[in-house]
Amino acid sequence: MAHKILSFLLFVLFATTSWGASLINDTETERLLNELVAPLAQAAEIPDNRLRVHIINDNDFNAFVRGGEDVYVYTGLLTQIKTPAALQAVIAHELGHTLGGHMAQMSSRMDAELKRTMLIQALGVGLMVAGGNPSLGAGVLAGSSSVAQQSMLAFSRDEERIADNLGLDLMVRAKLNPNGFIDVFEQMKELTGAAESKINPNRINHPLTTERLKNVRERIAEIASDYSSSANDNVRQSEYDLVRAKLIGYLEPLDRVRNLYPYSDKSDAALYARAIANMRGGNLDGARMGTQTLISRHPSNPYFYELLGDIEYQFGHYDDSVIAYEKSLSLFPDAPQIQTALALVLTERHRPDDTSRAIELCKRSLLSDPAPLTYWVLSRAYGDDDAGRRDWAMAEFYAAQGNSERASEYARRAQKKLKKTDPEYIKSGDLID
Repeated sequence: MAHKILSFLLFVLFATTSWGASLINDTETERLLNELVAPLAQAAEIPDNRLRVHIINDNDFNAFVRGGEDVYVYTGLLTQIKTPAALQAVIAHELGHTLGGHMAQMSSRMDAELKRTMLIQALGVGLMVAGGNPSLGAGVLAGSSSVAQQSMLAFSRDEERIADNLGLDLMVRAKLNPNGFIDVFEQMKELTGAAESKINPNRINHPLTTERLKNVRERIAEIASDYSSSANDNVRQSEYDLVRAKLIGYLEPLDRVRNLYPYSDKSDAALYARAIANMRGGNLDGARMGTQTLISRHPSNPYFYELLGDIEYQFGHYDDSVIAYEKSLSLFPDAPQIQTALALVLTERHRPDDTSRAIELCKRSLLSDPAPLTYWVLSRAYGDDDAGRRDWAMAEFYAAQGNSERASEYARRAQKKLKKTDPEYIKSGDLID
């Protein structure tokens, strides 16, 4: 197997999937997002550690809450939103829908509008029958679905206004900067202002951005907020700038990365984005130089060592890669993606004890994040020396990807090689079932 596997594989290729969406696993990004939403969860009285953040690999400027406790944030939103407060405002708005019970209300309203449409259509049929002329009722029939549609759109617009207000209240209770709402809507206005000027406001399911911006300005002026900026805001902004740069470096075309972060820009975020882009483009020397500059500036940042480990791995410098990953884990021990990356290098270096160390790292990673890639690396670590557990790990890999047919195939293979008392034998049986 070629030893230069792009770290992009570690970042995106083996991302989990859910209802057709590709979910990105990245320790740095997830850690920051969880820290940003924690005050909102507390203000919304959601129990600790119940609000989970998921990152969808999609360029849409979007986010939503599912089931009341799962926040889904699109990479398109993360790469375009420029401040942590603005991102918190988007999530606060989505939580506003949950607090307002809008999903249940929407379902109830749809049922009501369906019945209303059926009654109008029944009236149309009655007119046809009564008058003996089909054209008498045709207009009523044609207009029935339009009436329901207009009603639902108006209902949706009202809910968006309510969610804005509830989200603002949530930001204030969480002692976060409510002006994040203004930042979001000003940015949305820049993106959609020209198009919205040609839209009939009664034909869309959201109020116009200009209206929403006016409303939040007025509401913020009314709300007595005790928010005041602090040094922590600057720290959060720097962390957010790095996460944005990382996502842009991995996901955007290389030319766009260089346009957004030109070589004249010597900021940490620019160095980070360019180092990742250089690694993707095969300029490993440039990638390493930029990363080492970042490490010299911030020797306690675990993610810069993680990137250096990725780069050295692609050079084929396994010893240097292991040293970089180990340093990263010494600074942030509970980082499942970094544990998996180190385990992958160890499976290729093949020094004494590398296999047992790789298996240990994978098992630790799976306890907190049962990601498909980790099962794949675990299968490599077991190898031919433990073929039964190797096949079980591949079964888990396919199961995590949603491929039940392949999962069952490998689970059956595993059971033929394992003892019936082995835990992996029992787990394989669960996958077959």
